Amino acid sequence: MKPVVIIHAKLPDALLRKLEAHFQLVIFEKLSAETMPLLRQQLAAAVGIIGTGLRVDEPLLQQAPLLKVASTISVGYDQYDLPALHRRQITLTHTPYVLNDTVADLAFALMLAAARRVCELNAVVKQGQWHKQSESGYFGVDLHHKTLAILGMGRIGQAIAKRAYFGFDMKVSYSARHDKPEVDRTFQAQRAELDQLLSSADFVVNILPLTMETQNLIGEKQFALMKPSAVFINLGRGNTVDEQALYRALKNKQILAAGLDVYQSEPIATDSPLLTLGNIVCLPHIGSATADTRFAMQSCAVDNLINSLLYPNDPQKTVYRVN
Repeated sequence: MKPVVIIHAKLPDALLRKLEAHFQLVIFEKLSAETMPLLRQQLAAAVGIIGTGLRVDEPLLQQAPLLKVASTISVGYDQYDLPALHRRQITLTHTPYVLNDTVADLAFALMLAAARRVCELNAVVKQGQWHKQSESGYFGVDLHHKTLAILGMGRIGQAIAKRAYFGFDMKVSYSARHDKPEVDRTFQAQRAELDQLLSSADFVVNILPLTMETQNLIGEKQFALMKPSAVFINLGRGNTVDEQALYRALKNKQILAAGLDVYQSEPIATDSPLLTLGNIVCLPHIGSATADTRFAMQSCAVDNLINSLLYPNDPQKTVYRVN
């Protein structure tokens, strides 16, 4: 009998066939209160799990005595208890690289939409409120030749810096734990402390992961440091930003505008005060949501699972490990 793998996501048929060649599949296309008890039951025989959106913690792992590999179809792994996985010697894999350019593209979509008031003015036209005498009231701010602060200079940060420097003639500054000499040379960029970055930037793009250090890192004090003309973008994790402080900063014109793709709670509550503001663009966490990129992520996750389980010691088989 083939080893059991649990899939907690909807995968294309081609990838299912690839997995079926090696494993007995138990598939849950959606996670819900109805399906979770059955999934937990099936964990008893599973050597691998692949998907996204499942909280993999100690209580769940106690029901998975045979589990060897957890493959997440994402770059982030907030849902996984790393110490618990380590204690049980379970490999966690993720899907870096394949979404860098797609997320970087969205960063510029949000920057441009917020700076040029795209959503706000789209509504003006569609509601029949376009009046030529009001043209000056439609002014936004330029992106080109401005100063961009990138919070987090990893792979996605570098993809954003590339577009900023070569595409928009922007001055790039960034935060990182260590200097990035190649980034500095390639994009004429400069690493700086957070307060300095915020006070000097015209655009701030946050792509930080959620850690103990970054929890609510951007709050009232940080927004107060920003220019009144600044545009703030969050593509990292929702809980790195104090949303109440962001609301007050936008409401009181401490900053000009914002663009969000992530939130403290998702989906964002329909009664969130942020949704009442005209100077914010809100997207439903679509950072990597293109057909091409999602397939690439799914394919990478499938390969991670197969290679980890079947070829654990083969250096020619690529596996993107977290732990």
